[in-house]
Amino acid sequence: MAAKSDGAAVSPRSQMPAERPSRQERPPPPRLLPAELVGYSPADCCWTLGALLVFFSDGASDLWLAADYYLRRDYWCFALTLVFVVVPSVVVQVLSFRWFAYDFSDNPESATAVVAATVAATATATTTSAAGGRDLDAGDGDDGDGERGAGRSAVGMLPEPPTGGRARGCCRVFVWLFQAVVHILQLAQVWRYVRALYLGVQSRWHREPERRHYYWRMMFETADISILRLLESFLKSAPQLVLQLSIMIVAGQVLPLQGLSASASLMSLAWMVASYQKVLRDSRDDKLPMSYKAVTVQILWHLFTIGARALAFALFASVFQLYFGIFVVAHWCIMTFWIIQGETDFCMSKWEEIIYNMMVGIVYIFCWFSVREGRTRCRLLTYSLTVLVENVALTATWYVYRGPRTSDFCAVVMVCVVASSYALGTFFMFVYYCLLHPNGPVSGWDYLAEKRVAVEAPMSPTSSLPPDVVSSPPRTLQRTKDSGIDGDVFQVRPPRGSRGPAPRSPTPRTEGPVIRIDLPRKSYPAWDAHYIDRRLRKTILVLESAAPSAPRIQYRCLGTPKEVMEYETTV
Repeated sequence: MAAKSDGAAVSPRSQMPAERPSRQERPPPPRLLPAELVGYSPADCCWTLGALLVFFSDGASDLWLAADYYLRRDYWCFALTLVFVVVPSVVVQVLSFRWFAYDFSDNPESATAVVAATVAATATATTTSAAGGRDLDAGDGDDGDGERGAGRSAVGMLPEPPTGGRARGCCRVFVWLFQAVVHILQLAQVWRYVRALYLGVQSRWHREPERRHYYWRMMFETADISILRLLESFLKSAPQLVLQLSIMIVAGQVLPLQGLSASASLMSLAWMVASYQKVLRDSRDDKLPMSYKAVTVQILWHLFTIGARALAFALFASVFQLYFGIFVVAHWCIMTFWIIQGETDFCMSKWEEIIYNMMVGIVYIFCWFSVREGRTRCRLLTYSLTVLVENVALTATWYVYRGPRTSDFCAVVMVCVVASSYALGTFFMFVYYCLLHPNGPVSGWDYLAEKRVAVEAPMSPTSSLPPDVVSSPPRTLQRTKDSGIDGDVFQVRPPRGSRGPAPRSPTPRTEGPVIRIDLPRKSYPAWDAHYIDRRLRKTILVLESAAPSAPRIQYRCLGTPKEVMEYETTV
């Protein structure tokens, strides 16, 4: 249901002092281009092909190694290796098929909302193109008879929905069967990679508005792949890496297939963490994209830090299997509690947010993963010191209680490998933050001042339109439990310029409809609400294909108490 906000959730920006530095004293904020204006480059295509290569090498090496264990009659290692391959893959396939079923199914509530939003968008484009468009906002849709009349007058302009004949029914059955076979064969990620590659190439070949439509669909597909692959990597590749390293340490020898499997798992982990961060930034129109040079340094950063972490785990687990399990569970519980205490706001429902926090807790067992804005450097420093202490304690314990089969020379080499690998990873981390961060060097007070000015600049009182800024969600808003979207997501508001000529905004405004989502924008490094909520995806794709000009997405801004009182929040 829709309920009026009581005004208690006031952004900290509204409590800033009234006196601000003059416009001449402010450094100009960086100019950010919308993601769809950047385009799909050949480097992006090569990156997708590289991700496919990493995926195949990781899975094939694990299966090959499991078959080798079976032929050697080492059934215990064969069972463990196969379990860490099959179980995470099944979990990811189920989640992927659930997403496909929702996206492909004809939900009556979603269909009604999509048609309503398309009607509103067509009315907006035909009646207010000179005024710069209207806002499509979240609420109950009770904005007056005039707007409803405009919506009814535009119904005739919309294309008729498909009637669902026999041919369409056969095609739908074929798609369902094809997707079922793909997911049963554990190839959902491959299909999604191929589909993202196809959509990206189509966005490069076509012109407006088809190019924009293909690019949006490609970004949605890439976001899904990143989440699925990150989940699979830390459920499959991470334990597989520790398992194979432990087997090699206990056996005192390294088989070629073991080394290949461990290397592929380590590369998959480092690649997916860096890829997740890159896709996250590329999909945001308020964030500067990450260059491939920065992504390469991030891969090296996580490659060495995760390698040192996994080797320390393997050394300790080769001697203390039970205590290692207790340590991992305790570390995961502490990290998950730390994440929950930070009050993340990534998902659209409470139970999904808990599952997300638990997944990030698994990631925190091996590497750092930022989940919210704020004092990132302080949290990163705290986590790095904690991991350093744990690695030293685990390695020192193994060195003291190691078996007689390990000589002193080999033990010293192992300790040096752990220390040097972690040191190299820390070095590449500093290189990334000091030289290759998309926002520039993050050291010094100038960067903090620029970020504050960039946030304060859109709060100019001379602008009548709400700014497109990233605002942290209020802590008092409750998440909705209603899965329906009809009447709760979009509504048409009267143009803001109806009371008189509005002052010109300092930023150029393009003509066309404005998709105004009645939710605060998700804080980085979480995706926007329309990347997480699949109901909004359907509406946005239909709306931007039906509207004559590109729609803009605008989230609820909590800049002033008046703005909070004006909105209707979905609680």
